[in-house]
Amino acid sequence: MESSTHKGNLFDPFRKCWVVASPEELVRQRLLHIMVTQLGFPKELLAIEMQLSEVPHLKGGTNLPKRRADILCFAKGIHSEYPLYPLLLIECKEGIAGEDAKEQVLGYNHFVQALYVGIAGEGHTELIYPQTVPFIPTYSQLMEQVCS
Repeated sequence: MESSTHKGNLFDPFRKCWVVASPEELVRQRLLHIMVTQLGFPKELLAIEMQLSEVPHLKGGTNLPKRRADILCFAKGIHSEYPLYPLLLIECKEGIAGEDAKEQVLGYNHFVQALYVGIAGEGHTELIYPQTVPFIPTYSQLMEQVCS
């Protein structure tokens, strides 16, 4: 699942296309690889750079900002009205993801309403909502919390 690089671009195996290998994109690709291979997130439930207007439960909504969610992981069966619902929303930043990144992703989540929110920077990931922990839990840990 590793991304391959070529002339300043890398192949994103999730979006199945070549993207610019920006520092933020490298953070995103590393985290996605870890999420799938080590943390058990189902690849088919991950959306990368999804427009907020394309999030299934927001389609047709008004007053949505023209923004994209860096990483959005959906889950099945966690919401009574929607077959797929946002479990985890993550904002990726080059360098250190600080207070600005936290404010940005929490602002996005005002619309998305993911049950968990995190940030990722170079060498650091953190869950920031509903509680702060210095890592992203496994998919099964998040699902266990939701379903308990």
